[in-house]
Amino acid sequence: MDKNLLATRIAAASDKVLVDVVKLAQKQGRRGSQGSWKQFLNVYERKFGSGFSDPARRSRDSLVAFLQTFTDDDGLKFVDNVIRSLSNCEMLKETMKEALDNESPEQRLVRLTLEHPLYLPKYALPSFEKGWAVTKVRKKPKLLRCNKMLAVDCEMVLCKDGTDALVRVCVVDENLKVKLDELVNPCKPVEDYRTEITGVTAEILDGASSSFADIQVSMKKLLSRGTILVGHSLYNDLEALKLDHARVVDTSFIFKSSDGRSPSLNNLCKTVLGYELRKAGDPHNCLDDACAAMKLVLAKIERGVDNYIPLIQPDVKIIPETEMAKLLLHKIPVTVPREKLCELFPANYTIEIKTHKVIQGVGYSVLAIFKNPEEACQAFENLIGSLEKDTSGRPQKLVAIQLDTGRSAGIRVRKMTNDNFLSHVSQKKRPFEGEDSGDPKKLKIDHCDDHLKEIERLKQDIKTKDFEITAQDEIITELKRKLEEKKKKKKKEC
Repeated sequence: MDKNLLATRIAAASDKVLVDVVKLAQKQGRRGSQGSWKQFLNVYERKFGSGFSDPARRSRDSLVAFLQTFTDDDGLKFVDNVIRSLSNCEMLKETMKEALDNESPEQRLVRLTLEHPLYLPKYALPSFEKGWAVTKVRKKPKLLRCNKMLAVDCEMVLCKDGTDALVRVCVVDENLKVKLDELVNPCKPVEDYRTEITGVTAEILDGASSSFADIQVSMKKLLSRGTILVGHSLYNDLEALKLDHARVVDTSFIFKSSDGRSPSLNNLCKTVLGYELRKAGDPHNCLDDACAAMKLVLAKIERGVDNYIPLIQPDVKIIPETEMAKLLLHKIPVTVPREKLCELFPANYTIEIKTHKVIQGVGYSVLAIFKNPEEACQAFENLIGSLEKDTSGRPQKLVAIQLDTGRSAGIRVRKMTNDNFLSHVSQKKRPFEGEDSGDPKKLKIDHCDDHLKEIERLKQDIKTKDFEITAQDEIITELKRKLEEKKKKKKKEC
């Protein structure tokens, strides 16, 4: 990493960007050659010390001086990537404001993506982590003139260490000409090829010669001139590529469904393009998906970016019983050991815990596999936690788990399908012998049951909140104790 180039980037960054970089360094506990942010302040500004540690309340000179204390390769890469990522977003927003009166359809789609309510949570990419790359954004005049678009799609496999690895990437241009179609060597043992989803097998990957680094270099070249990158749920592809690119169009954001949910790529193809992308059960085809995303964007431009395109509600997806016999446990902190997860469910359940995904240094997710869907459903109902829904409308609970350290951690437990699907299935089933569906008394009993279930759910919510408050009180008490010990130690030293 060129230190002079980084010094230039730091000097050119806005005050807001510098504040955000220092805040992130604080949050991650990063240390420069003069220690953490607070330790640096005690040396750099002896008059005030670390009394006012909020970076937003410190001078620009202090922020710049602190960032210049990062001199090792890891620290330099962190500062460089975060400054570039934040500066790219800032420039893009400024450009969009200035170009409102003379906005191209392509730039309008970029703005629709950036203004979507799910943009911030979905595109908060960890570009500060090792192995990530940040693409360049051209200066304003050139950026406004560039409307070139490329569409991308990636396929991933699950490796034995619990991480995902990129195995195929396809890129097409506006004429659907293939710009990149490469198989990628995962360079580590594969646990699950997910063939039913990816269409990738061990035999197909046997001849893969491209490395992950090769693909990153190729992508950076393709996107080097301010190109707009298109994709469906594109944040997943950017994570797979470990690439932070500012000018994006997400086809799951620019089309609106009547129920507020993000439409699937297959449903968009049926509704907007008039063809079925793939039949039920067929594996994904990376190239087909990239072409479909580009066709959707071109169709949106042709029909008028601001014109509403009504979407057909998809048929209820048939989910195999084997899938419904699972619960997804996700957003599990790395501090929670796998064996602790079994304690969430009663001992009379026979379950298998299978790794689903690992995000290094952040957390992981697992699948709890039960004997049948009824067991999985009952286990979910028995969990004490606040009930919510994910972005696809599937029920999940925020559950507190007690660690051996005495502290608690929050994880989410999610069903594999939404309740509407379960209702749809139950309506199709033949009634039990002797069951009278027209009995008004039966309806009244069901209605009462609903109220009882709601009361029970609220009770469980209260228990969870009480548990969380108790855990937080314990943490506060422990922090107070440590603070008192430090004060006593200082008095003795004086």
